[in-house]
Amino acid sequence: MSTNTTGRRGKDDDVLELVHSVMHRYRSLQYRFLRDGPQDITHMEGKVLFFFERHPQATQSDLASHSGRDKAQLARLIKTLRDKGLLDAKTDEVDRRQVRLSVSEAGMTVQRELKRQAKQVSVQALAGLSTDEQAQLAALLKRVQANLGEE
Repeated sequence: MSTNTTGRRGKDDDVLELVHSVMHRYRSLQYRFLRDGPQDITHMEGKVLFFFERHPQATQSDLASHSGRDKAQLARLIKTLRDKGLLDAKTDEVDRRQVRLSVSEAGMTVQRELKRQAKQVSVQALAGLSTDEQAQLAALLKRVQANLGEE
């Protein structure tokens, strides 16, 4: 472990910085094939698709509440996904001001590919780790997550 003159660990030894770096690389590999494929999709667009896959018929307001993102940014993302044919929109029958969104069939195809790619990247990332080591890593990360107040 490297330390600087103040006795603090260097950036390369900061555990959470390392976790961030691993996740950045993971996401980069995961989305590379989508960027270069027939559907040009960004990381945020992928996150929006995943939200509406998990919450079919949710609204833009539901997404904003869940994500904490700016409504204008989300409106642009949703418009882009609708223009690409990846999200379907349906006016709410009770409250005509509300638009219910769901992942289209084309969007589900992108989702399946994204999940397939995620599995491949996960296998690559965990190569050389035994089952016990993978379980230990998962347990440690869950403890860190709990310390930060996440479920």
